[in-house]
Amino acid sequence: MTATQEHPTFASGTAGDDPAMAKHGMTLTLRVWRQKGPQHKGKMVTYQVEDISPDMSFLEMLDVLNEKLILAGDDPVVFDHDCREGICGSCGLMINGIAHGPEQTTTCQLHMRKFKDGDTIDIEPWRATAFPVIKDLSVNRQALDRIIQAGGYISAPTGTAPEAHSILVSKKDSDAAFDAATCIGCGACVAACPNASSMLFTSAKVTHLNLLPQGQPERDDRVVNMIAQQDREGFGGCTNIGECSAACPKGISMETISRLNHDLLGALRAGARPKS
Repeated sequence: MTATQEHPTFASGTAGDDPAMAKHGMTLTLRVWRQKGPQHKGKMVTYQVEDISPDMSFLEMLDVLNEKLILAGDDPVVFDHDCREGICGSCGLMINGIAHGPEQTTTCQLHMRKFKDGDTIDIEPWRATAFPVIKDLSVNRQALDRIIQAGGYISAPTGTAPEAHSILVSKKDSDAAFDAATCIGCGACVAACPNASSMLFTSAKVTHLNLLPQGQPERDDRVVNMIAQQDREGFGGCTNIGECSAACPKGISMETISRLNHDLLGALRAGARPKS
């Protein structure tokens, strides 16, 4: 790791706060990965923040840091976020070497009460060849979108919605499909995997369609094309270590990977081949 650069201490109060007001909250040392762009070398830069409330989310704590950096005339730390409700999957950070931090949730739903006053926190972007750094903590995760696109569409009639009981689905299959469909595409599985494999993500996207009647016409083509695209994107191979499922904020099981392997073997035996 490169040498760190020291920066001043920042507090979460405003410039007009009464200096005699008693301080509440935590003082933290942040070691943040700073990188100007994909072609630049990055380094860890050290900051201190004060008066951090335990009720803040991790992203709100970064907002405090950025507000003070801007007021000091420095560039704010770039990081990915959107809904901040644990739904969209946009946020994603390596926090002390753990994808999304010390709790199995999204970064936006991680609260500062998981840390202690005086802690040092290392904050880095997702580390994977397929996720090139855009700037600082922000990475390009379009590779996951291209895997989904490779799966194509499902053959479904248009028009009015069908009657709810016209297509029967067993509870076991529907439950498994819904569990797989909870994947929000955050990429934590890739970041947590020592091989930078996207198998948990790909298997979730394959499984939730392949278990339902609407997904059957394209079932074989879907799985071979998505696996082929996954390989083209440069993701590593799966060796069933299990870090992906442990880091997944939605708790998606490695059983989905077993389902994908089963579907892939069946598709290859049936003669399905990926598009060139």
